[in-house]
Amino acid sequence: MKFSNFFIPTLKESSSDVKMRSHDLMIRSGMIRQETSGIYSWMPLGFRVLKKIIDKIEFLHDEKGINQILMPTIQSSDIWRISNRYDTYGKEMLRIIDRNNKDLLYGPTNEEMITAIGKQYIKSYKNLPRRFYHIQTKFRDEIRPRYGVMRAREFLMKDAYSFDIDEVNGENTYCDFFKLYLKIFSQLGIPVIPVRAPSGEIGGNLSHEFHLVVRTGESEIFLDSKLLDQSCENFELDQILSLNSYTDDYFKEIENKKNLEKFKSIELGHIFLFGTKYSSSFNFNVDSENGKFMPFMGSYGIGISRIPAAVIELSNDNDGIIWPKAISPFSVHLINLNVDDTECSEFCEKFYKEIKSRDIDILYDDRNERPGKKFSDADLIGIPLQVICGNSFKKCRELSILKRSNKDQIDIGVGKAIKKIIEMIGWNE
Repeated sequence: MKFSNFFIPTLKESSSDVKMRSHDLMIRSGMIRQETSGIYSWMPLGFRVLKKIIDKIEFLHDEKGINQILMPTIQSSDIWRISNRYDTYGKEMLRIIDRNNKDLLYGPTNEEMITAIGKQYIKSYKNLPRRFYHIQTKFRDEIRPRYGVMRAREFLMKDAYSFDIDEVNGENTYCDFFKLYLKIFSQLGIPVIPVRAPSGEIGGNLSHEFHLVVRTGESEIFLDSKLLDQSCENFELDQILSLNSYTDDYFKEIENKKNLEKFKSIELGHIFLFGTKYSSSFNFNVDSENGKFMPFMGSYGIGISRIPAAVIELSNDNDGIIWPKAISPFSVHLINLNVDDTECSEFCEKFYKEIKSRDIDILYDDRNERPGKKFSDADLIGIPLQVICGNSFKKCRELSILKRSNKDQIDIGVGKAIKKIIEMIGWNE
């Protein structure tokens, strides 16, 4: 993508009421625009980051044979009355009355709807297990929206749901999703920690949250610091249950508080095994060889739209964002400092097309702007590699390649530049 064609409305500063670093950088880099309290538009740069996250989540869910569906954002109040949550959910639920005087709501979650779908279509034990997921906008009317997209009223979420024949199989599914979430976050370049958590309004007695430890986090977790360097991807259920890590709410309920440290963190995912809570309230019965039974259910959520903000909280400096390569909007940022020079511009055009032909995401700054503006925008946007075509190109046919993470710079001949770029972004990994 050429900068001249790509809408990136960068700003020198954001409004004074912006308190969190990620909120400030997302606004100044042109990723988001606030429409009203807790509701944001995702601009082209921000949407590219969301797409990187979504693509990875979809790929890994599809790889596990989890069916993708899309349920509506507007739900009937009838199914929430069946589960007895319509009156108990609270003021976070946005209630709507349509022109026919029918009670509707903007869905804050989808346990009721997926249970209604399951009841209609899953009739036999031979149809189980079943796993579904969808990626959809949710709305929860937060009493005090804050921190930009971190605590917004409207947000993008991936939620999955499972149906199993009994508790043992349900626990196996829960374990599979636990490992899947660790794999997703690992491949996104996000070092999350799984912690035991209360089930809250969703229900059930088995629940874990996935937290990113950052000093500016809004949550508090308690854990054995060894977990910060430990991989849990291959854990079995008994190991998952014995994890010495807890959310603040859950920590208050346990007696053994030894050898645990308190950390600030940001919650990015939450999984629940709630058993027959919803299948029972919906009278959802399935035929088996020995009679009827109620499916054992679970739900598994990832807060997609808060991931970019959390990553920025973890990875930034005084100049701007430092993206991990997995979710960076582009892999390479080509900066032409001599737009008025025909030879330099022709080379940059050819170089840009060659990088694109290798399926590498590249942003080419072809604007007729002063170098200071181009450099400040590049640091603010935070793409991992900056490739600079400046005076060295004219003098000795060299480009400068700069790593955004630590500002390390190498000068290299133009004939070797593409091979070096591929090596540096780990394209062959």
